[in-house]
Amino acid sequence: MNYLIGLAGPPCTVNITFADGDTRKTTTVKKENGTTELVALFSGQETVAGEVQIDPLPGKKVEHTGIKIELLGQIELYFDRGNFYDFTSLVRELDVPGEIKDRKTFGFEFSNVEMQYESYNGVNVRLRYILKVTISRSYAANIVKEKDFWVRNMSPPPEINNSIKMEVGIEDCLHIEFEYSKAKYHLKDVIVGKIYFLLVRIKIKHMELEIRRRESTGSGPNTYNESETLAKYEIMDGAPVRGESIPIRLFLSPYDLTPTYRNINNKFSVKYYINLVLVDEEERRYFKQQEITMLRLE
Repeated sequence: MNYLIGLAGPPCTVNITFADGDTRKTTTVKKENGTTELVALFSGQETVAGEVQIDPLPGKKVEHTGIKIELLGQIELYFDRGNFYDFTSLVRELDVPGEIKDRKTFGFEFSNVEMQYESYNGVNVRLRYILKVTISRSYAANIVKEKDFWVRNMSPPPEINNSIKMEVGIEDCLHIEFEYSKAKYHLKDVIVGKIYFLLVRIKIKHMELEIRRRESTGSGPNTYNESETLAKYEIMDGAPVRGESIPIRLFLSPYDLTPTYRNINNKFSVKYYINLVLVDEEERRYFKQQEITMLRLE
């Protein structure tokens, strides 16, 4: 008998809404199946409040041993898919054991929630925040409803932001000096710099600047790194001459960037690099990489 009830599905629908859902900012989040979803946007130390509405299906009633709502912050590593590491877990009891015959609405509030980490969907890791309603039942499977929301946190402007100046070369063949105006950038910033050719004895065909993101999951010998190129910007097409100077101006706002994340809950890190690539006429590639820090300032 219980098996047949399970096939018929749960005897009610559950909806979770935010108290300020009409006015709260939202953001578009890409889901695993490639579709997108519009979710509410929060920041750390905000109050998360709203309502849970339970609607029994016509002719049905919901017998339960208690109803609760949880606010969870979770990290999922894709090599361990399905296992979530909870770094935030708050619970509110909504109802004592009983039965629901007609529509019932429960209010909830989590005050000044500590949400220190930003939401993140990466190549091998996901950090998410959810509201999870559980209707516990004795003789049938629990009814569970989840609602995702997104967290972004602002960083203070850096007190010190030194320029980057480096040299790269191949002995007696190539000597280049490059300079970037600073080492820390906000997500809508502009990378400004210059490249100086001090010695050129190889035939360079073109040169480009890349923005690369490196995602590291795990720790110690079990650390797994995944790098992806987010932007490619051609600086020069053709052979430079000694003494030539080439300006760099790369706008960051068109690209899907996040802040730099360092050792989030001992599970993952996300770092960004400027990668200078030179290609000669024999298709040999020369690289010079420099880490930069990304910040969310607005």
